[in-house]
Amino acid sequence: MSASRQYLIDDLSVTESWRLFRIMAEIVDGFEELGGINPAVSIFGSARVPAADPLYQDTARLAELLCKAGYSVITGGGPGLMEAANKGAAEAGGQSIGLHIHLPLEQKPNPYLTIRSEYRYFFIRKLMFVKYAMAYIAMPGGFGTLDEVSEALVLIQTRRIKPFPIVFLGSAFWGGLIDWFKGTLLERGFVSPDDMELITVVDTAEEAVAFIRRHVII
Repeated sequence: MSASRQYLIDDLSVTESWRLFRIMAEIVDGFEELGGINPAVSIFGSARVPAADPLYQDTARLAELLCKAGYSVITGGGPGLMEAANKGAAEAGGQSIGLHIHLPLEQKPNPYLTIRSEYRYFFIRKLMFVKYAMAYIAMPGGFGTLDEVSEALVLIQTRRIKPFPIVFLGSAFWGGLIDWFKGTLLERGFVSPDDMELITVVDTAEEAVAFIRRHVII
């Protein structure tokens, strides 16, 4: 092996070792920033939805109802439906929490956060979503929304965390995915009937909040 190649390997090793300290620091910061929040519900949804879209208004209404019911609201802290949820929570006088991720194409935090927690690593951010949420609500969204919800489903399915409500809001949007779960995953035995019971699909903010209030007592 050439000396230059060995140097690159050694340099990478040192870089990786120091990265562990950054990871630990980010976890500690998250625990300290979020440790005192009220019982919270995480809301996920597309960052690409404009304020004029009815989905934006529906999400703001959802967050408002959650805060009036005594819950805090956690989002990814960015634009679109994240912003809508934080706006609804802040205007209702509740805790509006954003777990802001630093991305190569910089995602700016929205202006409605009463608590802002910063993250470089997605896996730490997802840890905080799970640790500090008592329920998840998935509004219509893309890969990011699917990623966050799938993470919780796997953790509950494998009994790594205690079960909590996972609500998909919008049967017209989520219906095709749920049909595929049932017609392909369940039919082929890749998931069990009990696994399907982890998901609840509703069509209104009021239904979502009522379901969570029945299952998450505060």
